[in-house]
Amino acid sequence: MFDLDQDYPRDMVGYGRTRPDPRWPGGKRVAVQFVVNYEEGAENCTLHGDAASEAFLSEIVGALPWLGKRHANMESIYEYGARTGFWRLWRAFTRRGMPVTVFGVANAMRRNPEAVAAMVEADWEIASHGLRWIDYRDHSLEDERADIDAAIALQTELTGSRPLGLYQGRTSTNTLAIGAAEGGFLYLADSYADELPYWVGLGGRQQLVVPYTLDANDMRFATAQGFNSGDQFFAYLKDSFDVLYREGGEGQAGMMSVGLHCRLVGRPGRMAALERFLDYVGAHPDAWVATRLDIARHWVSTHPPRGGYRPSRMGRALFAEVFGRVCAEAAGGSGEAGRSLAERVHGAGLGPEADSAADLARRFAQAGLAAAGERAFEDRLSALIGR
Repeated sequence: MFDLDQDYPRDMVGYGRTRPDPRWPGGKRVAVQFVVNYEEGAENCTLHGDAASEAFLSEIVGALPWLGKRHANMESIYEYGARTGFWRLWRAFTRRGMPVTVFGVANAMRRNPEAVAAMVEADWEIASHGLRWIDYRDHSLEDERADIDAAIALQTELTGSRPLGLYQGRTSTNTLAIGAAEGGFLYLADSYADELPYWVGLGGRQQLVVPYTLDANDMRFATAQGFNSGDQFFAYLKDSFDVLYREGGEGQAGMMSVGLHCRLVGRPGRMAALERFLDYVGAHPDAWVATRLDIARHWVSTHPPRGGYRPSRMGRALFAEVFGRVCAEAAGGSGEAGRSLAERVHGAGLGPEADSAADLARRFAQAGLAAAGERAFEDRLSALIGR
């Protein structure tokens, strides 16, 4: 039993009556973000050592797991997503030059290197969707953490860069804490709690959450009382966009996430509705179509956590994003060089004493940043850490 005033581990208030102005780039009314979930080939299957076949998010609504048996129909539905549905989505977005975030399951991507190459070619953000597309609710913290670590390593090998976002999806109550503790994720996405990014404190870490969606999501084609036709899907997406676009003009700007799956919306009868919606959004110049990483970086730069950043409580990804930019500006170098220097400072270890601007400036000077000795640099640090 939790004390309602002290121990309740949920935030039921959020931003309250008036949400903050997100100050989207260019004064846009709404941020729109498309996710392509790439899961095919990593789902439950006895071929993968699982106890039963997959039963989630397919054309077989209400499917049950087959214990100890392969489910040929289910397997072929997932195969369709990788073989055909992915490419239909890839063509739809690349033709329009619209950015995409992929929630990529590492073992699924491993089975289709051509699709991974196409994601990289299109410059899509690839966030981690875990190692396997399985339910983690009954996994131990240690086992789930090991799978997340393995997913990061495998994705880095496959794509050439580590993921900066994490969405486990079939999550446990440990997932957010594991992601924050790992330190290399700029944002976590296992939340449906808001329409704007928000900051949380997890294990003493300042962590950004960019929430996701289960309603503006093609998974509703595969659930009871979901979408029965493309027209229903388009109508729901359009209505959601229209409300957010209107609210953005009234000083209540928000973010719209759209969740997509290769084996679901990749079917031609549903793709027509998605393409209509893509063109509808594209016809609104005050809509900012962005990746989730774009949104996270914007939020980090414009909406720091209450009280400012605390270096001793920042994971390496957040520290590199915030202070790497400062280093680049001070030295007149590239953002990548600035992040690299900030990562070296973070890697040397940061205790509470680093939460003062003077101490932090000293650490950057020791790392080789000549401008760290200037008063203007320390003043910039003071503004960021609120001291």
